Amino acid sequence: MGRFIYGAGADSVELDDRTLAHLRIVVMNKLRRSEPFMFDASLGEGTGRRSFWLHPSIPLQFQFSGGRSPRLNRLWLDELMKAASGPSGLTIMPEPQEPAESDG
Repeated sequence: MGRFIYGAGADSVELDDRTLAHLRIVVMNKLRRSEPFMFDASLGEGTGRRSFWLHPSIPLQFQFSGGRSPRLNRLWLDELMKAASGPSGLTIMPEPQEPAESDG
């Protein structure tokens, strides 16, 4: 499990490394374009959730527990980017299955 760490108070949320890698790309792209947005994170089974207002002026970190970067799912990145740009902000959704590659 990795950690998304936000702000000087080091507020954080645990996420698996695969999810965290996808979140990192979405956040990096939104903030690079100076587009602040809301991110809602689940705190676990029935323990609630936490909302973060992501803004380029607030420090953040992505702490991964593993040493290898996972392969990214383009469909999931697209869905996460759409959510981050929408009126409700970004909420992590289940990863969609990528279409099978044709051999031909």
